[in-house]
Amino acid sequence: MAAEGAVLPPPPAKEGEPEALNSIEMESLRADVEISEEEVKGKKEESEQESIKEPNNSNLLDASSDSQREKHISIQRTLADLEKLADLQEGCLISAASQNADHSVAGVGKKSCPLCLEEKFKACYSHKLHRHLQNLHWKVSVEFEGYRMCICHLPCRPVKPNVAADQIKMEAHYHCIICSATITRRTDMIGHIKRHVNKGETESRFIPAPAPKSTYEILKEADTDVQVLPNYSTPQKTDSYFNPKMKLNRQLVVCALAVLAEERKPLECLDAFGATGIMGLQWAKHLGNSVKVTINDYNENSVRMIQENCHLNKMKVVMNFKEEEDCDETIEEGEENLPAIEVTKMDANVIMHLRAFDFIHLDPFGSSVNYLDAAFRNVRNLGIVSVTSTDISSLYSKAQHVAQRHYGCNIVRTEYFKELAARMVVAAVARAAARCNKGIEVLLAVALEHFVLVEVRVLRGPSPADDTVKKIRYLLHCQWCEERVFKKDGNMIEENPYRQLPCDCHSRMTGKTAVELGPLWSGSLFNTGFLRRMLFEAVQYGLEDIQTLLKTLICEAECTILKQFSIHGPTSQNKQEECGVFIKTPDTAADYYVVHGKRKNNENSQNGTKRQKSESNAEHPAFYYNIHRHSIKGMNMPKLNKFLHYLSQAGYRVSRTHFDPMGVRTNAPLVQFKSILVKYSTPTYMGVQSEGSLQASDESQFTGPLHTSCMISLKRNRSTSKSYSEIPHILPLSHLP
Repeated sequence: MAAEGAVLPPPPAKEGEPEALNSIEMESLRADVEISEEEVKGKKEESEQESIKEPNNSNLLDASSDSQREKHISIQRTLADLEKLADLQEGCLISAASQNADHSVAGVGKKSCPLCLEEKFKACYSHKLHRHLQNLHWKVSVEFEGYRMCICHLPCRPVKPNVAADQIKMEAHYHCIICSATITRRTDMIGHIKRHVNKGETESRFIPAPAPKSTYEILKEADTDVQVLPNYSTPQKTDSYFNPKMKLNRQLVVCALAVLAEERKPLECLDAFGATGIMGLQWAKHLGNSVKVTINDYNENSVRMIQENCHLNKMKVVMNFKEEEDCDETIEEGEENLPAIEVTKMDANVIMHLRAFDFIHLDPFGSSVNYLDAAFRNVRNLGIVSVTSTDISSLYSKAQHVAQRHYGCNIVRTEYFKELAARMVVAAVARAAARCNKGIEVLLAVALEHFVLVEVRVLRGPSPADDTVKKIRYLLHCQWCEERVFKKDGNMIEENPYRQLPCDCHSRMTGKTAVELGPLWSGSLFNTGFLRRMLFEAVQYGLEDIQTLLKTLICEAECTILKQFSIHGPTSQNKQEECGVFIKTPDTAADYYVVHGKRKNNENSQNGTKRQKSESNAEHPAFYYNIHRHSIKGMNMPKLNKFLHYLSQAGYRVSRTHFDPMGVRTNAPLVQFKSILVKYSTPTYMGVQSEGSLQASDESQFTGPLHTSCMISLKRNRSTSKSYSEIPHILPLSHLP
């Protein structure tokens, strides 16, 4: 019966014995203890949830109800919350005792770290564990939105399947509060969080949501407002890249489009890389209904921001112009006079292959060579392709191997490196156009500190394509005197290519003295008539920042120092035909003709041939000289404007250049350039002296050894008060050989 009584449930009270009554009391006591422990646990969980919700109810991380359950245990608000995980509070001792299986007294009070393995940190008492959590985990944590992401030593990171068990290393890492990624280094974790903030991703589960309006910054440029995200000027850290230093570039493109809009209306123009949409917004703002603007970008966040910027500037967003024309009845009353902008989300090459445009602007981050073939695929005849390249390190000869890889050009660092970059980009554009049986006419080529801008007019047909390819040549550059000249046309191998250089450095020096650069564009970089019309549009729209630059470009295109800017309106009779369109010119031509995209008759073609020959003879000289690069040691140079006047008096064409503030564009050879510079220079030690005291005949020049001896004798006689003519060591310049 005893054995059966051990298995059966306890008997009723009337059959009870003292031992049975004691066992019933013990079981009831244990049940009461378990109920009290469950109540303590419930109260503890409620207090934890209240303490977590109280500090920041407005936090974005508390927006989702299950965000608290999903975050890792290493992400806490305060050190006290981290200590609660280890049951260091006095109210949690009872639950700690209940979790202990053997109820041994030695186990009470010793707890293990919740963020470390027992092999790394053994169980210890509360004061030691407190120091461990504070010094190892809390001090190196990363803060974000009131939370602390503490360093974790648990095996949370995924292990590669091909790694053996004995080779597994438990690395310390952080858990991202936004995307739950595990990152080992603290600096990388800080950068990771900053990238989330810049993209507007502040909610858990890695949901790319737009940032709140308080994080937007509104910038204004040329009466156009744009919203940008933080770090808008750093393209690696934001989707909506906006560079305020490219203001001149945007205004030049606006003026070029305005000139094209005077020729035909309406224009279909494309901004292939919209970013914030500032370029297309300025087109629609200034030109209105004369252009149909399409802004494209491949990034979804950028497309969303472009649409918001269109609404900010009170412009209507259209998904497709053709569908909009078919649905005229759906237009509301207040939207009739609003400019419409089409916003698309495509790859730039895809949209240029699918549709035809009159004006295309390419402004990728870096080189634009990957998009040139698609740009010339469907561009309309007499349209304009505008290319902005910002890969300055390769274009300006700092990364020559990259220039060889992208543009197929061999270049070195020279004094005219900016014009070399412009001609390199134009050569790449010309080859891309020729592959599509199209030729180009260069309207504008600008190389400034941050970008290279090239604008070309497209001429359809194999004949213009052949003429364009013929203007791509190699350049011979002397590394001793920096003289340069384009190689002559022809396929025959020349016996001595050094003969083409005007200098005689190869005969006087040993070894090889020149290098072959290119292939480069050898034609003109400017169109004077187009630049004058751009200046007229800049004055009309009040774009004052580029007016000085355009005036410099006009003087450089004509290679003159006479600043004569006759600005004519669209109805002026001072026009001539150029590539089938009107071009304003400074001279009054009574006879002009217009052919819009049609074949010319024999008489017109003969006149056009004569005009092209006269224009080719009047092209500006290639490249320029830096006056400081060719200065003479120990001599004071004349002022730049006076030196330009002296070159002009000598019978040479001369002008300043926008490529270099101290550059001189002239058709004078380098030998004559140096001789005139020496003629009007004064010795440094003499102070004030009348210019022209150093008189030299056209035949006499300073040679290297004689010039060195003259400088040595000048230094020896600096202490004396004798004049330059009284020094016996120096012969008069007229006696120099």
